[in-house]
Amino acid sequence: MKTSAPVLSIALLWSGSALAGEVQVAVAANFTAPAKQIAADFEKKTGHKAILSFGATGKFHAQIKNGAPFEVLLAADTTTPARLEQEGDAVTGSRFTYAIGQLVLWSSKPGVVDDSGSVLKTGAFTHLAIADPKLAPYGIAALETLAALKYLESVQSKFVQAENIAQAHQFVASGNAEVGFVALSQVMKAGKITDGSAWIVPAPLHQPIRQDAVLLDKGKTNAAARAWMDHLKSDPAKTVILSFGYTL
Repeated sequence: MKTSAPVLSIALLWSGSALAGEVQVAVAANFTAPAKQIAADFEKKTGHKAILSFGATGKFHAQIKNGAPFEVLLAADTTTPARLEQEGDAVTGSRFTYAIGQLVLWSSKPGVVDDSGSVLKTGAFTHLAIADPKLAPYGIAALETLAALKYLESVQSKFVQAENIAQAHQFVASGNAEVGFVALSQVMKAGKITDGSAWIVPAPLHQPIRQDAVLLDKGKTNAAARAWMDHLKSDPAKTVILSFGYTL
């Protein structure tokens, strides 16, 4: 019997949707914007859907250890994915660096931060937002920067500590802190800093913010999870990552 075109089309659509899957991805807060764009491209290309959760890398480690259903971790460091491998919660050999982050001192208002970050020296601010260094690698990088510049003692009393880098950005964007250390990706779009004023912290002032992805044990048999890991290494994903101010 000859199958009509409409029936065949419906069958193909059903087959495609049956093969499509979902992957639960824990994403470091600094990578929120690029992850959303990459996830949209991933769904168009593969049919699979990435369910994204955003937060602090340290908190994700605790949640994974307590049985959270995450199948992939996009961390803001290298130590957490490596630790999960060692502890048997991630697939050995699946870990790779997907981005190297850049730290920026940012104000939501123009003219507050100049291109050398001299506001840290003058201390012309009341509050300085910083992500919790116990949970967020960008917080560690901020402390390293201040220590290298010998400003840590003079500004420490002005810290407004955020749970993660997303909250640090929110503190500055809302005006609750005049300045703050945030991820360049949070204030950059299409290769440009979109608003306010900023100083991109020179790389030698802190340890490289290498960000690793790892396939978690819960995702090892999920085709969508493996497809997500492959897509993250693809040229289209790399283009997105670079556009938000990361290096590779």
